[in-house]
Amino acid sequence: MNKSKGFLQGLIKPFIPKSNKGLKVEDLQKIAAQEQKQFQFHVLVSATRNFHLNNKLGEGGFGPVYKGRLDDGREIAVKKLSQSSRQGKREFMNEAKLLARVQHKNVVNLLGYCAHGPEKLLVYEYVANESLDKFLFKSSRRDVLDWNRRHDIIMGVAKGLLYLHEDSHICIIHRDIKASNILLDDKFMPKIADFGLARLFTENETHVNTRAAGTNGYMAPEYVMLGKLSTKADVYSFGVVILELITGQKNLNFNKDPDSTSLLEWAYKLYKKGKSLDIIDPSLAASANPDQVSVCIQIGLLCTQSDPHFRPDMRRVVVMLSRKPGTLEEPSGPGYPGSSYKRSFKPLALSSTTGTSGGSNFRSFSSTTKTDSNTATTTTSALTNPISDRKGKRPMQ
Repeated sequence: MNKSKGFLQGLIKPFIPKSNKGLKVEDLQKIAAQEQKQFQFHVLVSATRNFHLNNKLGEGGFGPVYKGRLDDGREIAVKKLSQSSRQGKREFMNEAKLLARVQHKNVVNLLGYCAHGPEKLLVYEYVANESLDKFLFKSSRRDVLDWNRRHDIIMGVAKGLLYLHEDSHICIIHRDIKASNILLDDKFMPKIADFGLARLFTENETHVNTRAAGTNGYMAPEYVMLGKLSTKADVYSFGVVILELITGQKNLNFNKDPDSTSLLEWAYKLYKKGKSLDIIDPSLAASANPDQVSVCIQIGLLCTQSDPHFRPDMRRVVVMLSRKPGTLEEPSGPGYPGSSYKRSFKPLALSSTTGTSGGSNFRSFSSTTKTDSNTATTTTSALTNPISDRKGKRPMQ
């Protein structure tokens, strides 16, 4: 019981004023109930039909996720912590603390949590259409995503990231923006989900050095190879998602063009040849707005530039997406393992517009490999490119 109270106290902490530090656990539980953030275990058992297999939506490193329905008719998604997963526990606690004070229409809404003995659960709004990847990368469902919907998804995710980076109570870097972490509601409005790997930044930090954690194909090269983390890592991942939405192709394991090692390289080559519209998903032929698509391709390439200083921040991205087609900056080459970039000596800014770098040296991302049977880690002292695990995920720092 003491452990479950400690867990609950840690989750409720963001809601407690500093002047109330002397409150007892029982008082915290009352406050949590008033905030409607605390769920009784029996309520969740009933809502999910005792966590019935038919209600299971999926499973991550933290444990399974179940669909449920409360007595008031609300549909919920219940994330249940696996008791055998140490990394899952860290991600689970991280997500609970980060989402406790986050409120935005393009970020998944945490309704509450439950601590019952060894059972630890998070309760979210249920998002009807599940994740973007289940539509985008399945030919039988891709037609549902016409261009207007894809453009709305791009805009929605951009606004969600802008909120996390600049407008929430503290700067949050997601670290794992990808199609499977973007949920779609019944109107296909996107919601950023899965904050297990997210990091907080204080106002005076420009970047941190850390072991890379995320998904191969979406991680910025300076983060993968050098462990340099800033908001520009999320910008890079977002740029990958833009290009995946336009092409219907995955960046990871890209094989559409034998002369290109990645979706980014292929898109950039065609862009430089004046043939950027050749990358459009054929299913968009009837609905695509060529001018709008061209702008989005260019923004995707600007976001995935090799040098993080040249990438726009999310406020600039939202402005570019909101206005009519006009003159945008010319993107430089995209970053990916094996590419190279001119590394600026000035620190990575948490929020900056596209600009020029000062003195620079030429650094390559060509890499050597070290293997691990279960996980992939990235060292910051040497340029190493580790093998990913089966799901393409990297461990959390």
